[in-house]
Amino acid sequence: MKPGIHPNYREVVFQDLTSGFAFLTRSTAATRENIAWEDGKEYPLIKVEISSQSHPFYTGKQAMTTTAGRVDKFNNRYKRGK
Repeated sequence: MKPGIHPNYREVVFQDLTSGFAFLTRSTAATRENIAWEDGKEYPLIKVEISSQSHPFYTGKQAMTTTAGRVDKFNNRYKRGK
């Protein structure tokens, strides 16, 4: 790799704001905050609003809508006068 043209790829902590879940991974995202991790080291902190711990699809709390209601609503809205 050419020196000086690639972003800084380092270990960072992503923290879910809604559930408090945090995980350590690598990223090039920039941040000004730091957090002390379980191993005693400090890592840059990136706060996210939704992660796999709080997303409705992954938690099973996804609201299921019926398509029959949508079809009836569509038909009522766009039915043709005879």
